[in-house]
Amino acid sequence: MDIIFSMIMIIVGFIGSFFSGLLGIGGAIINYPLLLFVPSSLGVANFTAQEVASISIFQVFFASLAGILAYRRKSLKSKDASLIHKGLVLNMGISILLGSLIGGYFSRFLVSDTINIIYGVLAIIAIVLMVIPNKGTQQDDSGEISYNRIIAIVAAFSTGIASGIVGAGGAFILIPVMLTVLKIPTRTTIATSLAIVFISAFGGVIGKITGGPIPMIPTLFAVIGSLLGAPLGSRISAKMNVKYLRYALIILISLTAIKIWMSIL
Repeated sequence: MDIIFSMIMIIVGFIGSFFSGLLGIGGAIINYPLLLFVPSSLGVANFTAQEVASISIFQVFFASLAGILAYRRKSLKSKDASLIHKGLVLNMGISILLGSLIGGYFSRFLVSDTINIIYGVLAIIAIVLMVIPNKGTQQDDSGEISYNRIIAIVAAFSTGIASGIVGAGGAFILIPVMLTVLKIPTRTTIATSLAIVFISAFGGVIGKITGGPIPMIPTLFAVIGSLLGAPLGSRISAKMNVKYLRYALIILISLTAIKIWMSIL
C-alpha cells in the first residue's frame, strides 16, 4: 500500500507540473481537486482541505521553479521575445508575495468547506476572464510593453490572498488578467507568470509553515512528480500554437470548477 500511495502522489504531482510547464500555471488548479478526490477514491489517503492546500503549495513552488529554468534555457538559446518581463515580476511579484503570506497563514483558521468554496469561486472567475476575447497587446515597435501598474498590483495582491488560502500560486487568475486586462502578449504572459507564481508560492510556503504542520511524506512524493513533469510540459509548449494553449487552459479550469462545485453542492 505504501508503494501504491507513493506512486499515486508522484503521478498527481507529475500531472499538475506537466500542465504548469505547458500552460504557465503552478499546477494547483489541477492538483487541488486531484489531491482532494483521487487518494480518497482509491482508498490510500483522505486529505483535508488544509492538507491538500499545504501539499499543493509545495508542489507549485518546485513546479514553477522548474518551469522558470526551462523557459530561461529556451529563451537564452532562441532569443525568444517571451523572456520574463522584469517590470511585471517586480510590480506583481511583491504584491502577490504579501498577499500569499497573509492567505497562507490565516488559512489554518478556516474550515475545509470554506477553503473549497474559495477554490470554486477562483475557478469560476478564471473561466469568465479566459472566455473574454483577447483584444490584442500593447507592445510597440521597440518591444516595450505598457500596462496599468495599479491594476497589476491590486490584482496580484488580491490573488495572492486567495491563492495562499487554497495553496495555489494564482496563475490561473493572473494569466487571464494579464492577457485580457493588462493586454500582455501571450508568450510573455506565460513565461512571466511562472516567475510571479514562484514568488507567490514562496510566500504561501512560508505562510503554511508558520500556520501549522505539513504532511511531509505526501508532499515529498508530489514534489518528485513535479520535478519530472514541468520540464516536459515546457518543451511541448515551445512547439505549440499559443491560441491552443489558451483554449487548453479554459478547458482545464472549466473541468476542475465543475468537479469542485459538484463536491460542494
